[in-house]
Amino acid sequence: MPLETPVVSIIFNRPGVTGRVLAEIAKARPPALWVIADGPRPNRPGEKEKVAETRALVEQFERRLNWPCQVRRNFSETNLGCKKRVATGLDWAFSGCEQAIILEDDCLPTGEFFNFCQELLDRYREDRRVMSIGGINFQDGRPRSTSSYYFTKYFHCWGWASWRRAWQHYDLSMQSWPEFKALGGLHTFADTDREEAYWDKTLTAAYDDQIDTWDYALFYSWMTQRGLQILPNANLVSNLGFGDGATHTTNQDGRLAEIPHGHLGSLRHPPFVIRNKEADRYTFDHCFSPPRPRGWKKLVSSLRKRVRRLSS
Repeated sequence: MPLETPVVSIIFNRPGVTGRVLAEIAKARPPALWVIADGPRPNRPGEKEKVAETRALVEQFERRLNWPCQVRRNFSETNLGCKKRVATGLDWAFSGCEQAIILEDDCLPTGEFFNFCQELLDRYREDRRVMSIGGINFQDGRPRSTSSYYFTKYFHCWGWASWRRAWQHYDLSMQSWPEFKALGGLHTFADTDREEAYWDKTLTAAYDDQIDTWDYALFYSWMTQRGLQILPNANLVSNLGFGDGATHTTNQDGRLAEIPHGHLGSLRHPPFVIRNKEADRYTFDHCFSPPRPRGWKKLVSSLRKRVRRLSS
């Protein structure tokens, strides 16, 4: 399937991983490449040179083009930070694109990822229940349906695609968060008290500007619309960015680092547009939630046995 959707590349100061991702984008031959870049931090020695080296890769990409592809740049000369730079950059991209495939500099896709996004962008373009298509899979090899993909209430940004009609809900300031929370919106979203407590703490920190990231605000904005993301039943994007130089994923031995790529083949579409609760529970327990106290399983088992004895 020829790629008809523009690709947005978000880059910064890591030429090594950026070069690998741009090479995969080139194989997909998109009709346009929109590049978002932040400026160097003044207090980081050597970062100005790394930023320049990374941006030079875009020049190389353009010089090597052998298919019709428009390259557009949105480069900041000053450092805006992860939160503001990505948010303003995607505002710029979606102001010119009805739909886009978005890859950060450390998200290495398979060729199948682009076909997956293209087919589903077309299929769900008018379905306002669906906000985005993701390429990552955090289910550790557990297929969640007999179809090629499933629906989740979460948003994952390690390789994704969306439409302008979904992006228009984005509010970086999360202005409605206090009212949403007071009206019980988070309680409705969460499946357990533990999940509600986790997202209460996390989204409050994002609202209070204590976290320099853009994606919690998008997750929240789509939460208010009861939006869904599509995720594949095989992993199509691997995050190369764990370790030194990363902004958030600093643990190079993390369980989510460089998940191997999988394969889907011809897409089999699910008969229903409903979220997979089992997959969401697994994602929360293994990707989001803090580690449980040591020995908690034994404690829970003991309490359950005690309850059963009392009941009998």
